[in-house]
Amino acid sequence: MGSPKKNQNTGFFAAMSSGLSLFSNAMHRSVNGMLGYEGVEVINPEGGQEDAAEEARRGRWRQEDRDSYWKMMQTYIGSDITSMVTLPVIIFEPMTMLQKMAELMEYCDLLDKADECEDPYMRMVYATSWAISVYYAYQRTWKPFNPILGETYEMVNHGGITFISEQVSHHPPMSAGHAENEHFTYDVTSKLKTKFLGNSVDVYPVGRTRVTLKRDGVVLDLVPPPTKVNNLIFGRTWVDSPGEMILTNLTTGDKVVLLFQACGWFGANRYEVDGYVYNAAEEPKILMTGKWNESMSYQPCDIDGEPLSGSELKEVWHVADVPENDVHQYTYFAHKINSFDTAPKKLLASDSRLRPDRFALEKGDMSRAGTEKTSLEERQRAEKRAREAKGHQFLPRWFDMTEEVSSTPWGELEIYQYNNKYAEHLAAAESSSSVDEVDVQSIEFGPWQYEDIVGCKAWIKRRVIAKSFCVVLRLSKMFKPATSNAGRGEVPDVGK
Repeated sequence: MGSPKKNQNTGFFAAMSSGLSLFSNAMHRSVNGMLGYEGVEVINPEGGQEDAAEEARRGRWRQEDRDSYWKMMQTYIGSDITSMVTLPVIIFEPMTMLQKMAELMEYCDLLDKADECEDPYMRMVYATSWAISVYYAYQRTWKPFNPILGETYEMVNHGGITFISEQVSHHPPMSAGHAENEHFTYDVTSKLKTKFLGNSVDVYPVGRTRVTLKRDGVVLDLVPPPTKVNNLIFGRTWVDSPGEMILTNLTTGDKVVLLFQACGWFGANRYEVDGYVYNAAEEPKILMTGKWNESMSYQPCDIDGEPLSGSELKEVWHVADVPENDVHQYTYFAHKINSFDTAPKKLLASDSRLRPDRFALEKGDMSRAGTEKTSLEERQRAEKRAREAKGHQFLPRWFDMTEEVSSTPWGELEIYQYNNKYAEHLAAAESSSSVDEVDVQSIEFGPWQYEDIVGCKAWIKRRVIAKSFCVVLRLSKMFKPATSNAGRGEVPDVGK
């Protein structure tokens, strides 16, 4: 669905009708001045093509270590590396993918407004602005931890919502989430797909996101654009999301189509988002424009997509203040997600906050974080072997697998459905007389299907000691000395 014909050659309307091919408009700048790395794509979003060689020498890796890491990663070019590569903890942030899913709830008040709104097109403006709002947080250049099978994340005390997510599959890695308050329900099944390209990775959001507005029972379906992470090894890492975001009202047929512009030379068009709200007859009703890292605005338009005479552009969303010089580029809400202030009184032992590797990294103890990460991964493998030996299958606790398979632009998706058992669990926990006696921070992380596996603990301990020695030795040679207050080195300033 493009923009009205009349405007195909002017302004952002032209961009909407250009038919952007996935990542095809992105800048390709090859390094030709570094012996042995000719053809490596390096992009400085703030510069031109001549900056590629200089940009390649910047970033978080020491120059003398790039060759060995590059040779190792070359074997994965063209592959989906979602869960097949073991990465050093120094490139991680102290958050899991389940927690990152919850970041979409920061501006959930926009969904409250959508539910309360009488105008069907303004309802779409509010809902789409909510979907865009999370992209400021998504530009962070640190990798979240992959959840352990059966791991969960739960959040209360924000916007009147309850939020629960769970890792429902390990191979392929899949997560499911549910959030609810008096105005809306939110349901998502997510199965990220990646393609490693050498110095960058394309991330395809294979998933289904549905929002139900409770007042009128309106159901909204969201298809987000893909994401490209640039300069993984050479240069400063930064994120772009060129492509279309489509929000469809499955009840009325109304639709929003927004184009996330690709970053051009010297940062041209970076962050820009433009598009329309259409009615069921595919006629434009409201134009939307803004930057996904700053704000979004709207204005009523005519059948040709031109702003209505006498109308004005009005802001609908603006990014909140963020901490200065945060070591992980966290928002205040991201810190809130990690805190126990948003945890229920009786926290599940499987909650991401309790992961010892995540907690150690949050405290700046990378050595312990690496050791704990290895231990968790070994325990997960031991559980898989025990499960297969017993002929058991893993069954999620809070979501049920359905027979529905949904088609997405990037592949098929098995759908998981919230089973309402978490609401029952919360109600029972709140009514328990002993709930106030639980110190949630003292709970040991435990997403495991089996309480104990014979011989597993001793085996894991031996493997962890051996692996940790190798990891520490390798990291001591690979990375720059830490300079920040959290022991993470220089924080990239690209994308701020």
